[in-house]
Amino acid sequence: MTVVTARERLLAAAVEAFAEKGFAATTTRDIASRAGMSPAAVYVHHDSKESLLYTVSLDGHRHALEIIEGAAASSDEPVERLRAMVRSFSRWHADNSRVGRIVQYEYHALSPEHRAEVAVLRRRIEQTMRDALTDGVERGAFAIDDVPGTAFAVLSLGIDLVRWFEPGGSQSGERLADLHAELAVKMTRA
Repeated sequence: MTVVTARERLLAAAVEAFAEKGFAATTTRDIASRAGMSPAAVYVHHDSKESLLYTVSLDGHRHALEIIEGAAASSDEPVERLRAMVRSFSRWHADNSRVGRIVQYEYHALSPEHRAEVAVLRRRIEQTMRDALTDGVERGAFAIDDVPGTAFAVLSLGIDLVRWFEPGGSQSGERLADLHAELAVKMTRA
């Protein structure tokens, strides 16, 4: 049996509240109520609502970076590497769509210091994709004139799905991830 700590309950409650209402409309009372705690209990673990958002955002970005770096290391062949990266990145966003929604669309609610720290992870994700695309261009597998723009476009396939994807809907995360992987290959292939 897994024991869920008070901190984990607070983070799960924050994810649900932020994804449902948005950061600005969520109160610490909302979060505490969802976690089955008093509003004062929030401050035992986090000094502010923004601190909860930061924790969710930092954890989400770290996981997304792990996923894309792992997929990038899965193949030396450019097309298969790109396919794996986009499939894994999109699948992570589908499987974690509520966290992804917060990570992507509440970024500007972070304090400047927290936003700067998270921006480092965002740049690493982007750089991982750029490196893979650049390698593919250099090896003749991809025909891309604008590597940075293409990297953003390819990453956006996964990122954008958090706006509308709901688990259990008409599309499975796996199917969307496969579709995104194939679209990315078609967009870039020489």
